[in-house]
Amino acid sequence: MFIVMSKQQYRSEIRIIADILSVIRDTGREGIIVSAISRSTNTSYKAINEKCQKLIDARLVESTKNNRNRRFVITEKGMSFFEQLQQFAEMTQTLNIRY
Repeated sequence: MFIVMSKQQYRSEIRIIADILSVIRDTGREGIIVSAISRSTNTSYKAINEKCQKLIDARLVESTKNNRNRRFVITEKGMSFFEQLQQFAEMTQTLNIRY
């Protein structure tokens, strides 16, 4: 008997961004620090910093500095984008397409 191990499925950049937005959204107005996003999304600290900067540049996320920590909060534009991403994800799942 042979056990076939499937190749690990890697997340696309858009999937990682969706995961980041989801975690940030769930924290509400208090925001969340990079290390907590990293743990929640199972993504490296460096990658989270890079992706969060892209999200800030696109005005989907805002950053505030509190003492030593930088906190991230989702914007209204970010909420709208995240909702559209969720609809897209549902559609790809229905069509059995990996995104």
